[in-house]
Amino acid sequence: MSFIDAVIQYEFLQKALLTSTMVGIICGVIGCFIILRGMALMGDAISHAVLPGVAIAYMLGVNFFIGAVISGVVTAMGIGFVSQNSRIKNDISIGIMFTAAFALGIILITFMKSSTDLYHILFGNVLAVRPSDMWITLGIGIFVLLSVYLFYKELLVSSFDSTMAQAYGLPTKWIHYFLMTLLTMVTVASLQTVGIILVVAMLITPAATAYLLTDRLWIMIYLSAVFGVIASIVGLYFSFTYNLASGATIVLVSTVLFLLAFFFSPKQGILWRAIKSRNKKMSLS
Repeated sequence: MSFIDAVIQYEFLQKALLTSTMVGIICGVIGCFIILRGMALMGDAISHAVLPGVAIAYMLGVNFFIGAVISGVVTAMGIGFVSQNSRIKNDISIGIMFTAAFALGIILITFMKSSTDLYHILFGNVLAVRPSDMWITLGIGIFVLLSVYLFYKELLVSSFDSTMAQAYGLPTKWIHYFLMTLLTMVTVASLQTVGIILVVAMLITPAATAYLLTDRLWIMIYLSAVFGVIASIVGLYFSFTYNLASGATIVLVSTVLFLLAFFFSPKQGILWRAIKSRNKKMSLS
């Protein structure tokens, strides 16, 4: 049976395809702003900081999305509070807060009776996505995309030059917290697809791939979303066909796309730069 026939026949595969596609889009979009702001470490921190919220949600018998969002937002706020009210720099604050949150999550996990669902949260299993998870992911995706559309100019200016944004009277501090909230929501939406451990790769890799191909933000956002979707669909194909871990497969496909851009990008690719450099030396000689 071909992958397309399987998608038509099996409902679980349809849900997996729809969920992974939305995750690829929103990770690609938010990842562009994370890249431009130099906040890759923050993305890694938020992805790990949701673990205690997930564990507590399972203990209370509620949907893990609720606990993950609360845990991620509280950690993001804590990072900002520590760095803005002490001599501790932002990167140090990130290291302290996210490791503390992750450690707390590990302690809470030891009190859980079953680790099956938790394994899926850590490493992802989009083929086992439930209808409720799919609808929550779609809802988060629509909210994130709508937010970026409505506040695109504010995010654009503050991402490239925060000093100029302040001069224009933009509330850069609140824009930062707003972006952290969106980042947390995207992280939570990605848990079922790639898991806590690998979600930072889906945030960073498609955006980095697009960054090598264009200098315009809006083009970068579209390309990043496309690369995220390609990685999700192709990764899902290999995961289903060869019985591989879905999250790891999606991330590896995304990495292959990055390597192709890294070597063959018309402007930034190593191969084309080497060819241009050689032609320049030949013309001078």
